[in-house]
Amino acid sequence: MPLTNFSTAPLQLKVQEEEEPKEQEKENLELALPLSSQLFDTELKHIVFGIAASSKLWEQRKQYIKQWWRPRVTRGVVWLDKPVRTRRNEGLPLIQISRDTSRFKYTNRQGDRSALRISRVVSETLRLGMKDVRWFVMGDDDTVFVVDNVVRILSKYDHRQFYYIGSSSESHTQNIFFSYAMAYGGGGFAISYPLAIELAKVQDRCIQRYPGLYGSDDRMQACMAELGVPLTREAGFHQYDVYGDLLGLLAAHPVTPLVSIHHLDVVDPIFPGMSQVKSLQRLFESIKLDSSSIMQQSICYDKKRSWSISISWGYVVQILRGIVSPRELEMPTRTFLNWYRKADYTAYAFNTRPVTKHPCQKPFIFYMSTTRLDRARRQTVGVYSRHRGRHPACRWKMDSPEKIDSITVLKRPDDLRWQRSPRRDCCRVLPSRRSSSMYLWVGNCRESEISIEQQ
Repeated sequence: MPLTNFSTAPLQLKVQEEEEPKEQEKENLELALPLSSQLFDTELKHIVFGIAASSKLWEQRKQYIKQWWRPRVTRGVVWLDKPVRTRRNEGLPLIQISRDTSRFKYTNRQGDRSALRISRVVSETLRLGMKDVRWFVMGDDDTVFVVDNVVRILSKYDHRQFYYIGSSSESHTQNIFFSYAMAYGGGGFAISYPLAIELAKVQDRCIQRYPGLYGSDDRMQACMAELGVPLTREAGFHQYDVYGDLLGLLAAHPVTPLVSIHHLDVVDPIFPGMSQVKSLQRLFESIKLDSSSIMQQSICYDKKRSWSISISWGYVVQILRGIVSPRELEMPTRTFLNWYRKADYTAYAFNTRPVTKHPCQKPFIFYMSTTRLDRARRQTVGVYSRHRGRHPACRWKMDSPEKIDSITVLKRPDDLRWQRSPRRDCCRVLPSRRSSSMYLWVGNCRESEISIEQQ
């Protein structure tokens, strides 16, 4: 396979003074080199998606694919078990029928034989012989990808090496049953081209050795273990093995690009009061303006009114009475239920907190309703409208956020944010002439700026 050349030379930094910098200054400059000097020139054209789909659910699930797929730009294949009726100009990937897997043994009584064909999606996509491929990204038909963030994540890695990149389940119990070393297929995972070649050589024999495994992703991980390739974890791939409302998870997204959302048929619509497809369409309005910042949390405080404010950019703003620390606000609230319904909060694979510890601190929620780009000021303008949910009576003698009907969030797009070390954006409360509205600014933190009300 021909390798794409890329520059490994250090970036040349312009020094203001004409004279040669001192040795100590040289060391400081080297330490200040941006991470972009370590990035590979991977683009969307170098990535091929392999989407595992079912003919029974195709008419419904293809609507999810339409939300993130870019016709004539993204590359990939949908792999089905049977032919389906297709229409011209639907804006969907190429459809292929998976090869017969009846020769493989499958002995798991709780699972389904479709796991065998799905586990071979990467190998079958490789055998199509597409040119100039660096990465294969696997997902399900109910997986939604933020493709620009897929590129941002994969650009960190040398595509010429063996890489198996993904994330675990949100359910600790799931990870115990299957493996913490496994990338969950619904959340999506990426395999570098050289690794895909090695996998294709051994996969059929590997599959035969594990007839008792449940699914496709544990079969994939078993073959990776035989090849000696560990899982490289990227927290932006989301399996979302939960039920109910994703608000708590999405509003406290980790400081990493949002790569995928899964189980859209299982969880509630992301925006209440509309279908899941309509919710995704609204979310992608923000993604199109600033994909690198979608769902990124920022935290600030209204000192005059003693409110704590948490912004998940492009999605939701929450206001709580009183001062709640960033340490607590960055922890997901349990708006969702465990995949194992009888399990309690200790069965999650991450820290969580209750929605409220005190009736007065139930969050007031404002969902993004409109967003646009102000080209003159080079900033996005998002309007977030209050969700009219019930709130318990509160006797605290302070202003109530229920007076606020809408919040306007101003932010400049920041395509290069992930070429710097990970850090939450800062936010600030701006003056407002109307008591029923609030203006917030979101952007890079100033020197020594922290997310807490300072005395």
